[in-house]
Amino acid sequence: MVSELFADLQGQPLATQLLRSALELQRVAPAYLFSGPEGVGRRLAALRFMEGVLSGGAPDSRERRRLEERNHPDLLWVEPTYSHQGRLLSRAEAEAAGVNRRTPPQVRLDQIRDLGRFLARQPLESARGLVVLEQPEAMAEGAANALLKTLEEPGHGLLILLSAAPERLLSTIRSRCQQIRFNQLPEVQMQAVLASLPETAGAQALEIAVGEPELMALASGSPGALLEHVRLWSSVPEELRERLRHLPETPVDALGLARDLCEQLEGEQQLWLISWWQTVLWRRQHNRVSIERLNRLRQQLLSFVQPRLAWEVALLNLIRTDPA
Repeated sequence: MVSELFADLQGQPLATQLLRSALELQRVAPAYLFSGPEGVGRRLAALRFMEGVLSGGAPDSRERRRLEERNHPDLLWVEPTYSHQGRLLSRAEAEAAGVNRRTPPQVRLDQIRDLGRFLARQPLESARGLVVLEQPEAMAEGAANALLKTLEEPGHGLLILLSAAPERLLSTIRSRCQQIRFNQLPEVQMQAVLASLPETAGAQALEIAVGEPELMALASGSPGALLEHVRLWSSVPEELRERLRHLPETPVDALGLARDLCEQLEGEQQLWLISWWQTVLWRRQHNRVSIERLNRLRQQLLSFVQPRLAWEVALLNLIRTDPA
């Protein structure tokens, strides 16, 4: 039954109702935009919705397994990639290969062209091809225009966009998708979702977040985001985290901290650390000038400024903005 299909999607009653109705009435749109914060169930909802499309609305363990493992012949899952030595690597592949992830990944024009060809071909087993595009807001202009052409002639496939920043998409792309909104979860439901996770990942994340309230603040009602913040927090050496609890006091301290941050952390870690440090400083000092200076540092790191130089200048400036 359709009512059982979304049983494990917690805290999203409106989204669940809309997707159930589409399956029950057999009025599945060619394109959907699942919008909302990271880690609140958008990806799970897409999996369950596609399962319902394949199975006629009822839960199907075989189709569920194939979709979750991404080995269904009529499924294409597209996510932002890093370009490395002529190859496009997903985040997991780039991490495994030790690729420098200083800049955020992008959805490339070639990926959007592949997406269009996939939707245009005849499905092998099901009635329609299924495509999920993660972070469409990470598209450059050329890729966005190519996606728009695909949406103008969607054919009989199903395209689901998963976006945490729909406002960054072209308005013409948004207008051609049926938008399903996903909301932040209250803390009680966050805990329930984390407690339901396999093994001990959720319980460990909650335990760490209790002692590190900045991580819970960064998660903003998203269980998935909390897991990611805990992962990145754990990847930063404890000694560096402790030094960042306060602003450096002398130029020597600032320059030494800049050196150690750049020697011990990759680009992705440095970018995340800025957000965490902003939260720590705001909770302790409410110093808006420091927060704005760290925002400028983030933009410099994303703009290919030499990282150590950017950190040195920022930390030296922060000494002068410390209200203490």
